[in-house]
Amino acid sequence: MPVKTDYQNDTLTALLQGDIDHHTAAAMREAIDRAAEGCLPKHLVLDFSGVSFMDSSGVGLVMGRYRLIRSMGGTLTVTGASPRIRAMMKLAGLDLLTQS
Repeated sequence: MPVKTDYQNDTLTALLQGDIDHHTAAAMREAIDRAAEGCLPKHLVLDFSGVSFMDSSGVGLVMGRYRLIRSMGGTLTVTGASPRIRAMMKLAGLDLLTQS
């Protein structure tokens, strides 16, 4: 499974693994959305520490989860992103969500 989720203390953490591209993004989105809708977290953490490659599908994944968690009244943080992925997110205007 390319996504493992854990819910504790009002925080849903989604550990993403492998490549995020047009072949894998849909399954990742569905897994995260299903978990978020099930527990209604106040905070969503997308942990990219297991991601080896990301294209624009990954940017879309982050943006969509940001909209979802905001609609639930929550916040989103991206952690564990490699320098290359952080640079891509910065170009997409998502750098405010990214933590080292």
